[in-house]
Amino acid sequence: MSDEIRITIWNEYRHEREEERFRAIYPDGIHAAIADGLRAFPGFAIGAATLDEPEHGLTDDVLSATDVLVWWGHKAHKEVSDEIVDRVQARVLAGMGMIVLHSGHHSKIFRRLMGTTCDLKWREANDRERLWVVAPGHPIVEGIDDYIQLEQEEMYGEHFDIPAPDELVFVSWFTGGEVFRSGCCFERGAGKIFYFRPGHESHPTYFDPNIRRVIANAARWAAPVRRPDVVRGNVKPLEGIEAK
Repeated sequence: MSDEIRITIWNEYRHEREEERFRAIYPDGIHAAIADGLRAFPGFAIGAATLDEPEHGLTDDVLSATDVLVWWGHKAHKEVSDEIVDRVQARVLAGMGMIVLHSGHHSKIFRRLMGTTCDLKWREANDRERLWVVAPGHPIVEGIDDYIQLEQEEMYGEHFDIPAPDELVFVSWFTGGEVFRSGCCFERGAGKIFYFRPGHESHPTYFDPNIRRVIANAARWAAPVRRPDVVRGNVKPLEGIEAK
């Protein structure tokens, strides 16, 4: 078995194809920019899938060969098939890691995994974002200073309607005064999920070296543990039991 972490980057790939202002920033798609960032780090095998491919590019074969699924979506959440959501959820519960980026908070799969609306406040006004590290010993922030500063980003503000994260890694502050839980870790079944807030399509966020490092760190953190399948259901005792 290869030691490489197998990553599939899923992207709607609508904004970049339909509007020149977004295509000018991400000419090959947001998924390509994320992939380029991950290639700067060793130990990854990277693939991509998009909404308009058959089965949204997430066939059983693709998902069974994916250790970590990176998800970016925005304008077409409702077009994602419930069958594919079921398929992705099953893989996460079985151990596949998942990184949900930016407006993926409203994706069907993230809302399914959280069990809440995942609603929040938002504003497109070129706010400055400062992502403060609040868990300095966490592996996701390896190589990151006290904060990451993005000069222009879309604002997300509290209250963010999600369950309390198992671990909170980043908290963002914005020019307008809002704060936001912007780096959230969850476990669902055997799978690990990281929600990471930055990445609006109108800003070159996924070219920022610190953002790229966080995504790479998160992929390593979320990768499944190699171990035998968990046994559940009725089992024979390990030790002798006296009959009553």
